[in-house]
Amino acid sequence: MSGNKLDFAALDWEISESGLKSKCFEKNGKRVRLLEHSSAVREENWCERAHCGYVVEGELEIDFLETGRETVRKGEGIFIESGIKHKANSLSGKSLLFLVEEIE
Repeated sequence: MSGNKLDFAALDWEISESGLKSKCFEKNGKRVRLLEHSSAVREENWCERAHCGYVVEGELEIDFLETGRETVRKGEGIFIESGIKHKANSLSGKSLLFLVEEIE
């Protein structure tokens, strides 16, 4: 990265144990992340981290432990507060999200 520009093409994909792919940049307590979620990914544990972002492509169903499911599609945003238990499932084979998060 140079100056204020983020070059996601220059970042390598990282693959988590659950199969999620991401490209991350971290600075000053913030994380900017491209997250690729495929329909093959099945999250076993509930996530409780805060997420704020935009669906770049695809369609996701987010299951909230206390309030049920919600679908977010390309062009829509998400804002999930810390402590809200949730899991996501790609309904379109592959979904790509742009996220801005606090580093915990």
